[in-house]
Amino acid sequence: MAERQSGKVSAGSTTAEAKRASRRLDAPRRSGPSVHMSLADDIGLSIVRGDYPPGTILPNETQWTEIFNVSRTAVREAIKILMAKGLLASRPKVGSWVEPRERWNLLDRDVLSWYAVSPDRLQFLKTVQEFRHILEPEATALAATRRNEKQMTEISAALEDMQQATTLQTRIQADTRFHLAILRASGNDLLVPLGALIESALNHLFLLVTREDSSSVHALKLHENIEKSIRLRRPNAARNAVRRLLANTDELIAQSGRNA
Repeated sequence: MAERQSGKVSAGSTTAEAKRASRRLDAPRRSGPSVHMSLADDIGLSIVRGDYPPGTILPNETQWTEIFNVSRTAVREAIKILMAKGLLASRPKVGSWVEPRERWNLLDRDVLSWYAVSPDRLQFLKTVQEFRHILEPEATALAATRRNEKQMTEISAALEDMQQATTLQTRIQADTRFHLAILRASGNDLLVPLGALIESALNHLFLLVTREDSSSVHALKLHENIEKSIRLRRPNAARNAVRRLLANTDELIAQSGRNA
């Protein structure tokens, strides 16, 4: 066991103490059926953004209850959630520690959400974009071949909502719906859960690249070309239209990086 734990760093005297100091001692105690979910969200975000690097031994139950003013039961349930997501491992008499990043479940909705707001979010969103390059051109070509009328209506409706959106948020929501509707129309059952899992990441990506300027008009035109190609059942045109959209998004991400 000693060899297993070599190299791990205790967080009890560093980050935990800092967090204790930052919280009011008279803060109201968290309670309710969802408290463990809220606690898992707080700890999970802290892990992903680097407060607790891989290998760090986390505060024990008593310390967590003091830091967050919650019950031991809530702490135990939160730790179980994070273990199921691959972020943590735990052993008796040792406690919980942060697992290496390669063991994290990056297709988990919560982990994706934490990554998308972490300090490394730009690099993570580039990774999401690479994933889209691999997935979306062929999925869209399949949609142009296989879509039914109901699915086409969903795609066209999402595009119309993008065109008529009066706020950035409604535009982004419609944009995400547009891409998820295309995945559903591909007719491949494995693509649908992938789309649902990356939904949060897409929202954050579009928030980064969507603009209220001429680039927005150009991006909308690219979406219109995708919708038209699917509607006319032209798989090659649909594939190429998506590639042009992704190339445009690549450039907007690069601009965001230069302006950061």
